[in-house]
Amino acid sequence: MPAELPLLIVITDWRIPRSTLMDALACALSLGPEVAVQHRHPGATDRTFLEEGEQIAELCRRFANPLFVNGRLDVALLLDAHVHLPARGIRVDDVRRYLPAGRWISAAVHDSEEAREANGADFVLVSPVFPPGSKVTDTRAPLGSEGFARLANAMACPVFALGGIGPANATQVPAASGFAAISSVLKAGDPKSAAKALVSTARQSRTPRSSQLRERRH
Repeated sequence: MPAELPLLIVITDWRIPRSTLMDALACALSLGPEVAVQHRHPGATDRTFLEEGEQIAELCRRFANPLFVNGRLDVALLLDAHVHLPARGIRVDDVRRYLPAGRWISAAVHDSEEAREANGADFVLVSPVFPPGSKVTDTRAPLGSEGFARLANAMACPVFALGGIGPANATQVPAASGFAAISSVLKAGDPKSAAKALVSTARQSRTPRSSQLRERRH
């Protein structure tokens, strides 16, 4: 089990042809455990979701990458994975008791109310920071770097930036402890280079953010 949280979480988009998706994930995950993957597939049948998760879990084992499963505690337990909780769903305390020691819980946050509901998570994914490239039907107004910073400063855990995040604009979110991305990695001409750039930016900003969190907790 990695001692440190990842710096980048690549979220799956199963609308991409499977071979293309898996090739892109393999490129990004080859950077090692600083890159994690979140298995997300709205609308998939239970069997399909598990089979896809098994394929990703095998890939993660190759490079010791953390694997998160979106919204499905049962599948996370079957895959020996961490859990990501969608906003306004089951809460951290509902899940924690069933997870083995050392498993992480991340939670989705879009506003201050959801930030309060995510209390107890190991880290949160705040979105949308910028107009998302993969969720073109998302009508929520982007938070921008200032809106993200306001939510991040109210949280007592690491905060990852999600939504339109890519190598070109990640430096505009210095309050982020890490990044989560979909299109900017999976649809990049060179997924490994895109992931590496995001990891590098996150590494530069994590140290001061982590120090602030330690001070706040004490």
